[in-house]
Amino acid sequence: MKIAVITDDGTHISQHFGRAPYYMVLTIEDGKIVERELREKLGHSHFSGQHVQVEEPHDHKQGHGMDAASHDKHTQMAHAIADCQALLCRGMGMGAYMSMQQIGITPLVTDIPIIDDAVMAYVEGSIVDRTDKLH
Repeated sequence: MKIAVITDDGTHISQHFGRAPYYMVLTIEDGKIVERELREKLGHSHFSGQHVQVEEPHDHKQGHGMDAASHDKHTQMAHAIADCQALLCRGMGMGAYMSMQQIGITPLVTDIPIIDDAVMAYVEGSIVDRTDKLH
């Protein structure tokens, strides 16, 4: 099994999916981390030059990034982790969360800041998906 985690430094889980520059991809076998690979991740800055259709103002309680163009960006951002079953982060938009689900990657928002601790909590089935932290 492979689990992706968004990160800025390779040790801590980033608090913002869209801004994090890397994925740490951990391979799990027999309940243990056996391999780790730092992969570059597309982020908001990669799309800054693209023409974006202005969305109607929205209520952050309803989430943002829910339109087709945003889903396409999220899919591009996830291309580097297409071989992963789950994505751990400490914060993301509702649109990104739903896009991950639609492409078959289980997104989880956690309070656990250290990558290895969060991955082991996922493997053990004790991680809590903090969907209240979606924006």
